[in-house]
Amino acid sequence: MFRAQIEPGSYLQFVDRVPFQDVDGLVERGLLNDFGKISGRAQAAVRPISVADFDRILSRGIPDEDGALPRSSDEDVSISVLREDRVDFILGVDRAREQRLTSRLVRDRVFRSLVVDAYDRRCAVTGLKLVNGGGRAEVEAAHIMPVASGGPDKITNGIALSGTVHWMFDRGLIALADNFDVLISRQVNDAEGVKSLINPSGRALVPRDRTLQPHPRYLAWHREHCFKA
Repeated sequence: MFRAQIEPGSYLQFVDRVPFQDVDGLVERGLLNDFGKISGRAQAAVRPISVADFDRILSRGIPDEDGALPRSSDEDVSISVLREDRVDFILGVDRAREQRLTSRLVRDRVFRSLVVDAYDRRCAVTGLKLVNGGGRAEVEAAHIMPVASGGPDKITNGIALSGTVHWMFDRGLIALADNFDVLISRQVNDAEGVKSLINPSGRALVPRDRTLQPHPRYLAWHREHCFKA
């Protein structure tokens, strides 16, 4: 019996489903025996995996670039590895693979893709679904509770916002109530202009699936620590 213990908030699902095989053959080729047939290892729930197979699976599950998503300025900078205070039960882990999985670059790309898809590439505040001439979405994935403050890369800690609205949200000029009503700070110098940006409902357009909606815990943190009431 084996059990994987995952630190809360650290799990990220793949952006794309990884097939057992594709046009290039088996994705996990270590399952083949010396005669090119599926070996008994394919039935094992826990098995070693080669670096080549790992990279192949990772490339299928987390594409380097999604043409429909907005670009991130972080993609032009060097990879920064997340700090880990303690890692238990690690034996013979390839350091390069560990860096690829825990890099801020990869986590941001996955977070951005999952959040933007959950909101159907539409700004939750304005309701606009804009794309550029190349088909790339204008909307961005915003953390409600920033990573720097301990916020996790979870869809429930994210919201899809257009560039200007994202800027206002990060600076506490707008916030969301627990029922997703859009709140406007009294410190906004052009309140009427901000109101004109909000969709007619006056409420953020969140996913219908409750498991994908912003969690009240993160919304409360943003109101308490960022919002300029």
